[in-house]
Amino acid sequence: MADAVIASPVEDAVPKRQRLVFLRNTKSLIGLGIFAFFVLMAIVGPWVAPYDPNKTRPQDAMQGPSGAHLLGTTQTGQDIFSQVLVGARGVMMIGFISGIVATAVAIVIGVSAGYFGGWRDEILSMLSNVFLVIPQIVLMIIIVATVPNAGWTTVTVVIALTGWAWGARVMRAQTLSLAHRDFVEAARANGEKNWRIIFFEIMPNLTAIITSTFINTVIAAILGLVTLSFLGLVPVNSYNWGTILYWAQSSGAFLQGAWWWFVPAGLCVALLGTSLALINFGIDEFVNPRLRNTGMNAGRLRKLGIRPRVGFTPVVRAKVRRHHEAR
Repeated sequence: MADAVIASPVEDAVPKRQRLVFLRNTKSLIGLGIFAFFVLMAIVGPWVAPYDPNKTRPQDAMQGPSGAHLLGTTQTGQDIFSQVLVGARGVMMIGFISGIVATAVAIVIGVSAGYFGGWRDEILSMLSNVFLVIPQIVLMIIIVATVPNAGWTTVTVVIALTGWAWGARVMRAQTLSLAHRDFVEAARANGEKNWRIIFFEIMPNLTAIITSTFINTVIAAILGLVTLSFLGLVPVNSYNWGTILYWAQSSGAFLQGAWWWFVPAGLCVALLGTSLALINFGIDEFVNPRLRNTGMNAGRLRKLGIRPRVGFTPVVRAKVRRHHEAR
């Protein structure tokens, strides 16, 4: 007899109760592992750095990686490994502080516009559209270049205040959907105040979007900081990975083939951004019902002979034997 297709829902192939489901996702595990490494580097980096990153050693100038200098030295003999370790703290602190501030601004503007509507929605939406139209990096460069003696505080504020628009737009759209749900209408009918409805009815349903927005904002803030540092628009004497690239470019490391000067810092930026992106993918697969069973249990489903496909019911091809063959 010909092969038959027997539908088997994903829920039958996976356990009913799942604990720490998010941590079972491969993307999440890899992302969290890489991210934890950089957090540890940011915490202990300045303490375990083998050399003072600012100290020059002319006798060790432009040396490649060796036992004495794991990542080589600069044209003045500064240890690049120490600079990378010390620079991790600045990148993490400014990136996350900027991400927190930008996410807070996005929540206030996006939720207010979506919930209250009317003229307030039009004004806040117009403000968001203005910031969306203007390229973020160009706006940051103009502001930082205009402000005299721009320090880290100025850079952090500029990055935060230019990175909220996209998150506000997403949260406005979701709030518009939630504002007319039955549970919100019931809260209004019971006489609940607006602030209580926002904080206790709408905000809990925006947790996944807020988390995703925060991660994306942190990625954008880190890239913005590195870009501003590479262009020399921030204090270049306080090391971060962007200032390492700035000194490498201004000293001709690219032309001299001194790859050990710019590759480690660039690789750190890429790995940190990748780790945050993987965590974001894991969150998406955790909160999206269409992706949850397939993404979080792909390995288990393959072992059971089920081919995971998003948007379709997974099927198992099994041979239907005749009754006398079963005997």
